[in-house]
Amino acid sequence: MIAAQSDRFYRTINRVPYRSEILKKHILISLFAYLFIIISGCNFFQGDNIPIELVAFNSLTKEEQDKILVSPKDSSVKKVTVNDELSEQLGNNLIGKRLYAVIFNGTETDSVGKLIVYVDLNKETVVGKGYEKKTNN
Repeated sequence: MIAAQSDRFYRTINRVPYRSEILKKHILISLFAYLFIIISGCNFFQGDNIPIELVAFNSLTKEEQDKILVSPKDSSVKKVTVNDELSEQLGNNLIGKRLYAVIFNGTETDSVGKLIVYVDLNKETVVGKGYEKKTNN
């Protein structure tokens, strides 16, 4: 009787888990690993990069920001090379340098064209700002 009880006790403590229990553990571990990769990957690849439109917008004065009626995203971005004409506005030390020109739509008035902010190619440093020349149509 004692041998039978100790044998049953031994089997309950040292029993081999069923395949379904092992499978559930693997599924849970895989699910948690997958969720961790997804959640951490969202910020990992994006980094702290601020869109160039927002870098340009943040450099504006309150009055200039108020001219942008819709959103800073309502702008166009072009790569420009600083020429003699543009260097008068930004400085002679920038002649020949490539910059981004962020052109904010809807900021023109009767006297001046659209507001333009010039940003370095590193997308972090604002080099200068100005207005397009107004063309008479």
